[in-house]
Amino acid sequence: MSNTLVAYFSAEGTTADIAKRLAAAAGADIFEVAPQEPYTAADINWKNPLARCNKEKIGKKDVPVQGSIEGFENYKTVFVGFPIWYYGAPNIIQTFMKGYDWSGKRIILFATSGGSDIGKTVSKLRPFVKGDARIIEAKLFKSSVTDDELKGFADEWALKGGAK
Repeated sequence: MSNTLVAYFSAEGTTADIAKRLAAAAGADIFEVAPQEPYTAADINWKNPLARCNKEKIGKKDVPVQGSIEGFENYKTVFVGFPIWYYGAPNIIQTFMKGYDWSGKRIILFATSGGSDIGKTVSKLRPFVKGDARIIEAKLFKSSVTDDELKGFADEWALKGGAK
């Protein structure tokens, strides 16, 4: 077990690909933040006002997560990845973050997006983090990010203490 974790939610595989490559680069454990009820293509069609993703966001609904992380208290650095939905993290990430005590941890957010920037993601997620943890970085990656770039990102956090 590493003292670094990469936890991620991916709707269409882009964030999953980057998360797996980042975990390999960082020598980190990995956890998929998966909804108990998987999303269908229709569920994430944000152009449809009745789509599940729109109902969740507008209704500020929790999205139950499958499983839990064993030994979460042992992690010092946690990379949390997700696609940008509505200029922030999907509700499932909020639910995930509310489910743990983040005391003493460093949280590094990373996101993917087809066009949006990372916006105010840090300030939007902070209320869902229990404990004295700090969200210390939020980085947007394009699907074209290279393994060398991910390794540099992981190494940057290792040098700052705690990523390996």
